[in-house]
Amino acid sequence: MTEADAVGDGAPASSDPVDVAPLRSRLFAELLGTALLVAAVVGSGIMAQRLSPDDTGLQLLENAIATGGILVVLIAALGPVSGAHFNPVVTLVDTWFGGLRRREAAPYVVAQVIGACAGAMLANLMFGLPAVNVSTHDRTGADLWLSEGVATFGLLLLILGLVRGGRSEWIAPAVAAYIVGAYWFTASTSFANPAVTVGRTLSDTFAGIAPASVPGFVVAQCVGGAVAVGATLLLWPHRSARRAVAIDVVPEER
Repeated sequence: MTEADAVGDGAPASSDPVDVAPLRSRLFAELLGTALLVAAVVGSGIMAQRLSPDDTGLQLLENAIATGGILVVLIAALGPVSGAHFNPVVTLVDTWFGGLRRREAAPYVVAQVIGACAGAMLANLMFGLPAVNVSTHDRTGADLWLSEGVATFGLLLLILGLVRGGRSEWIAPAVAAYIVGAYWFTASTSFANPAVTVGRTLSDTFAGIAPASVPGFVVAQCVGGAVAVGATLLLWPHRSARRAVAIDVVPEER
């Protein structure tokens, strides 16, 4: 999901001073938000398996609705603190556009991965499973990699388009709606997030992914993000002059 509302091009939205949260607060927001996101994804997957053991389609619907719901809340609540990336691809793209200082990108990604692993472990414990329950669910093949590239491309294009069009206030509901839809139109069920992908290796449930399947997913997600950057520059070569909400986490260093 995942995923953010702070992808900018480094240009101040106005002459107003930027209220930037301390880095430690932003990193905690990224860790907490990613943890709760993965806890929702994995936890709802476990619950769906138990409530609808003989209906995979219903399990997917239950999992998708829970994920979309938590995304709206997390982005709305934590976006003003850290930008609510919860996704290394979003962080890297935000850094490339100048919305995040380069030296802060790696700490963001580390916080997201730690949060994702903690969230999966939390979900396992809430349902009476071992904290670490390594997945055996293989997800590999060209169709799934293509799906992850498409899912991540769409997610980043959505975020970038809303930001550069001056409509950042729509990001929370739009990202949630996109992820719910992408659960159904992609063969991979739209992980679209390297940190979430890593975290889901720790749960051998409906939402899990075997560790050996992770590299292919992550590469596809990064490629999808890179293609989205190119498409964004063609579609929105300049950011809208309209005042937007929480465009940049930090102002670009001059």
